[in-house]
Amino acid sequence: MNWSLASGRQDLESALRQVGSQPDIQIDLAETALLLAALDQPKLPLERYRHHLSLMARDTADLAAKSAGESELQMRLQVLRQVIFERYGYAGDEETYDDLQNGNLMRVIDRRCGLPVALGILVVATARAQGWDVSGLAFPGHFLLQFQAGSERAVVDPFNSLRELRAADLRELLKVLAGVEAELKPEHYAPVGNRDILLRLQNNLKLRHLREQRPEQALELVESMLLIAPDQAGLWREAGLLHAHLSNLRAAIVSLEHFLELAPTGSQAQEAGELLRQLRNRLN
Repeated sequence: MNWSLASGRQDLESALRQVGSQPDIQIDLAETALLLAALDQPKLPLERYRHHLSLMARDTADLAAKSAGESELQMRLQVLRQVIFERYGYAGDEETYDDLQNGNLMRVIDRRCGLPVALGILVVATARAQGWDVSGLAFPGHFLLQFQAGSERAVVDPFNSLRELRAADLRELLKVLAGVEAELKPEHYAPVGNRDILLRLQNNLKLRHLREQRPEQALELVESMLLIAPDQAGLWREAGLLHAHLSNLRAAIVSLEHFLELAPTGSQAQEAGELLRQLRNRLN
């Protein structure tokens, strides 16, 4: 669905449910991030944000046609740096990192700054518009990208103008984020799909609401994540726990029932089953 105006929350939710039924490879990463962002401002026109993404893609194509580098990979990275971070002025928000606007793609475009994953989505969208090979990585705590051109690969940081990170840099970053005992593992280089990138974006916002003890807003973020990932059992569990905390008994029961349908065994399933029994007793 591609409309110039996000006409209301119901339309947005309907479009996001369609994303939830799509294979991962068919998900339009930036468009879906815009739809998620618009949930906060459902009457705000989306077309100018789409136009901005189109302009960045066009400018990247124009510059790439005129550029040469020591390698194809280096040319691509340099062109993206020049367009996104120099011409359009994007940067990681180091001063107000925890500002919720940094995870809303519409506000990131307005303010030209954001979280690593939000900036990463802009980079991915711009690069893929050229047919370039780029993927997000499952690196913990800080979203990174991997570019590939032929036999060349590079891991880069979208928060820091696509600075290349070698293995030593990644080890150092991991220890800062996860503690001095943390060790770099192959799974940290594993590519993640479009849906996982979007969930990571929303999860950043959810965690900020939880830290500030705003369970209602955290629940809204979980429910937005369920629109695009309805088969993720853990999200149904989170929704159930938050609904229970807010005394939304019927909604909590429905969410926990969904969780148990998707994950019927294990310690979390046992805990959910006990909570479900208590909630049903309270409702009766």
